[in-house]
Amino acid sequence: MHRQAKWLLAIVILLFFTPAHAHHGWTGGETIEIEGTITTVRLGNPHGEVQLDVEGEIWTVEVGQPWRNERAGLAEGDLAEGVELRVSGEHAGERLMKAEQLWIGDKHYVLYPDRI
Repeated sequence: MHRQAKWLLAIVILLFFTPAHAHHGWTGGETIEIEGTITTVRLGNPHGEVQLDVEGEIWTVEVGQPWRNERAGLAEGDLAEGVELRVSGEHAGERLMKAEQLWIGDKHYVLYPDRI
């Protein structure tokens, strides 16, 4: 029994320290830039999302986790309905984008400095 407990502990430790690849991680898609008006906002974990009206088509834009948005300089209310937003990031699917950089007016926010 003691030997089985050691093996179980070893497996748990191995799983704990093995890097996780989240289902929503970058896939190496092309970098694109879009601009539109925010229609819906949902901020929080595991990441925030805004719906962006881009010339009549609604895009889902994944923004950073709350701590990442704050670190980039975004304040509460910056990402709100009606705000004009320009976004650069990875095209991750049909009308889906993972934001790396944002522009609100002339202010530039870098969410993922290691990606640009």
